[in-house]
Amino acid sequence: MTEEEVATCIRRAAEGAQDAHRELYQRFHGAVRRVALGYSALGPAEVEDVVQETFVRAFRELPRLQHPRAFGSWLVTIARHHAQSLSRGAQLRGRAAEDLALELESTTPAIPPALELERRVAVVRELIEALPEGPEKETVRLFYLEGELSAREIAERLGLGKSAVTMRLERFRARVKRQLLSRLLAAGVG
Repeated sequence: MTEEEVATCIRRAAEGAQDAHRELYQRFHGAVRRVALGYSALGPAEVEDVVQETFVRAFRELPRLQHPRAFGSWLVTIARHHAQSLSRGAQLRGRAAEDLALELESTTPAIPPALELERRVAVVRELIEALPEGPEKETVRLFYLEGELSAREIAERLGLGKSAVTMRLERFRARVKRQLLSRLLAAGVG
């Protein structure tokens, strides 16, 4: 895509042309993803969040972009700011979780392993049930609750690529981690 084609595409996208949004996304999503991948504290779900949020913000503010040639660097700047923000949050949550784990180890009597496993399974079941009905819930239910199908087998059953199933499972795992951490933090604060 030449600079002139990019400028035309930007103008059309600013006017609301969905095909222009798609073209810009296809042209620039690799650069945005590389920026997000540069932040080691971000997991796959957070990287995807950076990519999506970057384009949402950019497309929303596109009518105010004065120099179309600056679009690529402007987009990378948005991605970098969002990635830094998520990375700081991930690092803070990680430190808080470590501190909480150390505190819990020193103040809480050991829970029998079978009871701990039962608790974790109950939390995962609750999180799965709380998901909105749809393809992600079906994928997660097949993998975790039925528990006998591999990601490849689930992909075949649902008519998807294995990477789509893997991404859904990674997003769910990230959600479980966030939920467990927030529950642990709430229990420690309360």
